[in-house]
Amino acid sequence: MSLSLRLEGVSKRFADHLAVDRLDLEIPSGIVVGFLGPNGAGKTTTIRMIMSIYTPDSGTLSVLGEPNALLVKDRLGYLPEEKGLYRKMRAVEVVAYFGRLKGMTAPAAKAAAKALLERLELGHVLEKKCEALSKGMQQKVQVAATLVHDPEFVILDEPFSGLDPVNAELLRGVIRDLKAKRKTVMFSTHVMEHAEQLCDHVVLINRGKKVLDGSLASVRQSRGLSVHLDYDGDSRVLQGLPGVARLNDAGKTAELALLDGADPQAILSALVGRIAIRKFDLREPSLHEIFVREVGGKTHE
Repeated sequence: MSLSLRLEGVSKRFADHLAVDRLDLEIPSGIVVGFLGPNGAGKTTTIRMIMSIYTPDSGTLSVLGEPNALLVKDRLGYLPEEKGLYRKMRAVEVVAYFGRLKGMTAPAAKAAAKALLERLELGHVLEKKCEALSKGMQQKVQVAATLVHDPEFVILDEPFSGLDPVNAELLRGVIRDLKAKRKTVMFSTHVMEHAEQLCDHVVLINRGKKVLDGSLASVRQSRGLSVHLDYDGDSRVLQGLPGVARLNDAGKTAELALLDGADPQAILSALVGRIAIRKFDLREPSLHEIFVREVGGKTHE
């Protein structure tokens, strides 16, 4: 099995804060991986070590078979958490410039920049300066700069942050395109919906330690069953239902994580006539429920 990334016992400390604690991780090539965790879990620190921005205090890592990302920089695409552009440059120029930095010829870089910006629905702002673009547009320009050289391993740190629903869906389409081309994509997020929609594999870390690591299907299958409920009415009736271990209630939708051996029909009977039930679905727990179950009450302050 070809690996795009391997970490073995990687740790990083800042003064008295252990940000990453003996992290082991293997990412096969050609898949989409969600790198999950609450704020402060160590996601960005780990990504910066992968990209050779930080040096691990201990442990070893390998990126596309090399011990240092700088040795394979032309094969990597990296979107950092702190996003920024050359504000006085035109959008197409800045994307093409990043392509030149990754070894592309000027004509190839400009052609790829135009094609990517049009794919991201920015064809009408090719010649506008970055400072004149909205925040969402600027973020899409930076996504284009990340992908312009057609990298084989793409690392995106919180790529959906600040995007409205339309642009978030556009970015999801870009990630699906990369997946179809058998690129390796690793993106960090604390929004479980994005990972659930896109990922083959998920890694969850908390307080610098790995909590979960496996295919999305296997992670969900190993966590029992939940009732997924759409309803109208008084949410207080969802409290204290028989066989329910945990309740995630969003007001109109709810997820009820079940105890082993719980009878879903007893739960349904307890609800009939007390609320209007629009959907009652028994299936695997959502990634949101698994996330809350694994890290709830155990995060950094």
